[in-house]
Amino acid sequence: MFTRLSAATAVALLIAGSAGADDPAPLQKGDRIVFLGDSITQAGVGPKGYVTMIKTALAEKHKDLEIEVIGAGISGNKVPDLQKRLERDVLSKKPTVVVVYIGINDVWHGENDPKRGTSKENFDAGLRDVVGRIKGAGARVVLCTPTVIGEKKGGANKLDAQLDEYAGISRKVAADTGARPCDLRKAFVDHLAKSNSDDKEKGVLTTDRVHLNEAGNKLVAETILGVLTR
Repeated sequence: MFTRLSAATAVALLIAGSAGADDPAPLQKGDRIVFLGDSITQAGVGPKGYVTMIKTALAEKHKDLEIEVIGAGISGNKVPDLQKRLERDVLSKKPTVVVVYIGINDVWHGENDPKRGTSKENFDAGLRDVVGRIKGAGARVVLCTPTVIGEKKGGANKLDAQLDEYAGISRKVAADTGARPCDLRKAFVDHLAKSNSDDKEKGVLTTDRVHLNEAGNKLVAETILGVLTR
């Protein structure tokens, strides 16, 4: 573990760290880790982004492993977009580990127009395709659940029920494919249940209620690190 964690985050890490049945040791010497996702991951390579935080932590605590970290996030991406660009933006980089963090746009874009989102069936099939192709190229996979849209607790956000369904799909795909699961949704929901007692929009998201502020990036980084280093 690389940072001092809150009690809520520590509990989340215990849950997030469960490995798939055929999942090997998380980190190995010379690993090249690609973070695949949407604008949250695209912003994650910034100075206070979660990808940068993870890169810094690995360089400080696992310098001997000489791990390379690469961000591959594109704004607006959904699972079908990942399928289309997987070879070009990920597999061509010869990763040994791919962290897939997707799902927010699949739900959010369909809020007012279902055709702009991703159906549950296509989300499931798309994730299985992405994981299968990554594993087929010889890389290990960490599959993250989507986080939150809005910061109210207790299922009070408009899209909470859908996010729970899509997070459930991610967990099932991880279990079925042997990917290493990372339950970011549970980490965020548990965090908000304890930190947002007055049910206000504050704390881990920017004003658009979707993207991460520094605290949100830190929570993602800590949770993914807990999975990568178990």
